[in-house]
Amino acid sequence: MRIETVTMPKLGESVTEGTVDHWLKKEGELVRRDESLVEVVTDKVNAEIPSPFEGRLIRIQVQDGQTVPIGSVIAEMEVEGIADDLHPGAPPISAESAQSPISAQVVPHPEPMSPTLRSRTQAPLSPVVRRLAEEHGVDISLVTGSGMHGRVRREDVQAYIAARAVNARSTEAREELVRISPVRRQIAEHMVKSVSAIPHAWAMREVEMTALVGYREEHKKEFGLRHGMPLSYLPFVIQVVADALKANPFVNSSWTDEGIVLKRYINIGIAVALPDALIVPVIKDADRMGLVDLARSVVDLSNRARNRALKLEDVQDGTFTLNNTGALGGLAGMAIINHPQAAILNTESIVRRPVGRGDSIVLRDMMYLTMSFDHRILDGLQANHFMQAVQDSLESWTPASIRF
Repeated sequence: MRIETVTMPKLGESVTEGTVDHWLKKEGELVRRDESLVEVVTDKVNAEIPSPFEGRLIRIQVQDGQTVPIGSVIAEMEVEGIADDLHPGAPPISAESAQSPISAQVVPHPEPMSPTLRSRTQAPLSPVVRRLAEEHGVDISLVTGSGMHGRVRREDVQAYIAARAVNARSTEAREELVRISPVRRQIAEHMVKSVSAIPHAWAMREVEMTALVGYREEHKKEFGLRHGMPLSYLPFVIQVVADALKANPFVNSSWTDEGIVLKRYINIGIAVALPDALIVPVIKDADRMGLVDLARSVVDLSNRARNRALKLEDVQDGTFTLNNTGALGGLAGMAIINHPQAAILNTESIVRRPVGRGDSIVLRDMMYLTMSFDHRILDGLQANHFMQAVQDSLESWTPASIRF
């Protein structure tokens, strides 16, 4: 027998700490290798961490709700023999693979459900959540889950119970305390870090989108029938932005104490708004993808983000972020940079309105582009060269611009 430690894994670029949401195993329980052991949350993702060993969980050192730095010991396991002996013929486990979450999830055998709990069948419940709900007579179908795949967590039930108690005491309450979820707290800390560490500067451009709007309107129905998905403006903009990043490499970089790191690959993050969070899944090597593949990636990542079904690799290694606030009706706004990237670009609502062209006033489809950038890396000249490249490509856009 020997004692092995389980540590907080690295859960994405720039992530320095993680919060234990809840343990899926108790002290004293036997755990198989790769079986889900604990759920951890950061501002980027919820992840069920698999056990790197097969053995008995003998000590939990970080309790539910605690936040610790990456690499901290969170538990100890009693292991018999070496890992290879447990699974004859299996390859050795590297330190990296032992700490990386897997996408497959192992669901414990469910306990019998009471009628109160049977009404919610979508996401599995932990025994702790079941007992808490039953003790307080909570109908789980009325509780909004903030865990992976909509899982209802202990904190969700506790928040529901607290809110119910407040409402029972007084229907005239003028204030309400809303508990901060671990995901919301991590997002808040990440935003504070970004603003504190990065000197933000801003730029804005007005862009005519008439040609692209006309093409999309003409082809969106055919595209949907052929490919089984909607055709949005985002894949077109991603192609234009990728070209502009190639021409302006400092926009696709990161600041370090040793120097500016230029990224020779283009991984574009797309911001997806959820009711209680903002997730930025990443399209890897976006500059090498055709329009159809980009459209498919946008739909797939957005859907999985909304269903809390993203894998860890889906939110890692972004080099630049595109924030389509126009989809929410935004006209103009300045976003906070996704640390440690150099910039974030907002595409706002496309509005048909009168504009001056020569001596005439004509109707055109217009859109604002707004960009926040790291003033340590980029000055106004460089930032506006990038913005000009995006504007020129969008305004001179023709069907021949498409890379399929």
